[in-house]
Amino acid sequence: MPITEHSTRQLASVLFDLDGTLLDTADDLGAALNYVLSQYGKASVSAKDYRPIASDGALGLLNLGFGEDIKNYDYEVLRQEFLDYYHDNIAVHTCLYPGAAELLQQLEANNIPWGIITNKPEGLTKRLLPHYPEFAQCAVMVGGDTLAKRKPDPAPILFACQQINVDNKHCFYVGDALRDIQAGNSAEMTTFVAKWGYILADENCQSWQADHMIDSPTDILGFIK
Repeated sequence: MPITEHSTRQLASVLFDLDGTLLDTADDLGAALNYVLSQYGKASVSAKDYRPIASDGALGLLNLGFGEDIKNYDYEVLRQEFLDYYHDNIAVHTCLYPGAAELLQQLEANNIPWGIITNKPEGLTKRLLPHYPEFAQCAVMVGGDTLAKRKPDPAPILFACQQINVDNKHCFYVGDALRDIQAGNSAEMTTFVAKWGYILADENCQSWQADHMIDSPTDILGFIK
């Protein structure tokens, strides 16, 4: 899909959230949750229940699985057990969303750098990305613990722009959570809600005040051609 010289000049970069935006990681995160629950004799959580909050990380998932009973356990122990299992089984079920590979290929073909700004810990992100050759040309990656602040603070996004020497005001940011849109808006970027991601059925995404809501990764190409 051709992109005109004018739009290529105007668009400096496309930056993405990871979980629920480029990669569907829910089933591996859910497996980590259910492993920890099994160690304490707790009932497993179904995919329909863990998928909408998969991008909330260990805290959100463990709270889902243990409920109010979590106060009877050492949270840091539970979290470490969760992270250890996830670390060792990080790419069993995880896959790119349909259209993500095509989008990245088109950006690369038109010399538009792209990167990932995620709240997933940097170490886990670095372990995950090499499983997917489509990410080989990722220009920058900022994890949830790369800086002292993370999304919804705009600091990680602005740091990423500095790393690849692009003007944040000429960038897109794409994510599936309110914190993504808040961060992107605060960074003065054009923001996109990834409606295919981990969003509760009754969530009012319109209230997030994103610039655009899209149904597929390739929909972004319509804004830059």
